Amino acid sequence: MGEGQKAPLLLCGRGLGPVAERREGEGIGQAKLMTPLERFVFSFFNADVAARYWPDILQGFLLTTYLGLAVIAAGIPLGLLLASIRSFRRLPLNALIVIFADVFRALPPLMVIIILFFAFPYVDISMNAFVATWIALTLVLAAFAEEIFWAGILSVPHGQLEAARALGLRRIHGLVFIVLPQAVRLAIPPLTNRMIAITKGTALGSVVALHEILNEASSAASNSGNATPMMMGAAAYLVLFVPFVLFGRWVETRFAWKR
Repeated sequence: MGEGQKAPLLLCGRGLGPVAERREGEGIGQAKLMTPLERFVFSFFNADVAARYWPDILQGFLLTTYLGLAVIAAGIPLGLLLASIRSFRRLPLNALIVIFADVFRALPPLMVIIILFFAFPYVDISMNAFVATWIALTLVLAAFAEEIFWAGILSVPHGQLEAARALGLRRIHGLVFIVLPQAVRLAIPPLTNRMIAITKGTALGSVVALHEILNEASSAASNSGNATPMMMGAAAYLVLFVPFVLFGRWVETRFAWKR
């Protein structure tokens, strides 16, 4: 490298871009005049950088919220439906459901996203980053939800369903009105924790360039040459998921108390 050339500064394996390179000399000069605490604040809690990139973080926050709600809205009902079908004990259907649940509980969600986004176009099935991430996380959540609901169904004494049939109720009616209400109630605490864990996987969408919180934060950090956008992304995740965690704790306490 020539004497007059300047090596580009790197962050997270990516170049900072022309804006960051122009400011590199100025930032180094400022850093020499700062105390260690001031350098820490300048690097991680820079108000100028935060003011410049907060709209991008907000956009990622909204997309992450929408994606997480979409995964929950599709994954939980699908898991309940599969567990209900499994309760009829039809061997071919049960075998397929068990294979589905075992496969998608074993596969890492990132691998499912990559297969959907990069491999499916070879068989003429193309989808954008949002759809690929949504389908992948929905299938993973449905697999875990099916097993949780199935455990709840098995925990209901079989005699209750037999008593319902003795009273003239069909099996489907006994399942819907007697077994499932109890099974769902028992499944809510573990299901809430699993739901939180899987919806945090929305960050995996950054691998396929989905503009969620992590993608927006890392891009902003790369362009600015400053880690403040990453701290903003962390704060956005806290704002999004801390209420879910508190809700899950409340649900666990409430249902454990009633049992």
